[in-house]
Amino acid sequence: MIALKSAREIVMLTQAAGIVKRIFQAVEPAVRPGVTTGELDAIAEKVIRSSKAEPAFKGYRGYPSVACISVNEEVVHGIPGPRKLLDGDLVSFDIGVKWDGFYADAARTWIAGQAVSRVPQALIEAARGALAETLGRYRRGFRVGDISSSIQQHVEGLGFGVVRDYVGHGIGRMLHEEPQVPNFGTAGRGPRIEPGLVLAIEPMVTEGQYAVEVLPDGWTVVTRDRTLASHYEDMIVFTEEGYLNLTGEL
Repeated sequence: MIALKSAREIVMLTQAAGIVKRIFQAVEPAVRPGVTTGELDAIAEKVIRSSKAEPAFKGYRGYPSVACISVNEEVVHGIPGPRKLLDGDLVSFDIGVKWDGFYADAARTWIAGQAVSRVPQALIEAARGALAETLGRYRRGFRVGDISSSIQQHVEGLGFGVVRDYVGHGIGRMLHEEPQVPNFGTAGRGPRIEPGLVLAIEPMVTEGQYAVEVLPDGWTVVTRDRTLASHYEDMIVFTEEGYLNLTGEL
């Protein structure tokens, strides 16, 4: 069942999303060669706790950390730890918070130091651009399939792959709500987007083939061909007038 949000609920979600933006502001400058993914996780937790919020991911289905930090060929759900970032590493940082009963969830991908080729930045721009272009196309009457189709067309038009196995989702009083929002699909299909719908839309882009697999830790998702990947996620509330990006720069 799809839960449309009231004006009050949107205010609460906006507050939760503000914490996520503060986390990005604290973590991004620390993404550099020599820092460990565990240290980045600790920065995120400090912001969450100081905001009197809770980590949304830690303990969720047994996940052990505050953030999901995925490096290079890792797509999503990488577990932070002692791994030190190297110059040119592509770092996808996915974070969720719970504040006063409401959830926020967003992701960014950054480069540690200097990229060794143009590919990492191109992947970042492909994921971010897929969301930006899709929102730019939005009009009343859109369905979820219109979002999915737009993301797929943008990413594949750049010669990259778009992950099929993991999708965006509704968000609100639960971290994952209906509807699911695939990053591929057919325009004109799926639930209609109505005012009050809040979606976490999250393009996941691969340098090579879109196929992925899970490592033996049970969490870390990597590209099957071990090429690079990028992840970009924002929380979007759809309104009578259009939409608002609660977590983003877009």
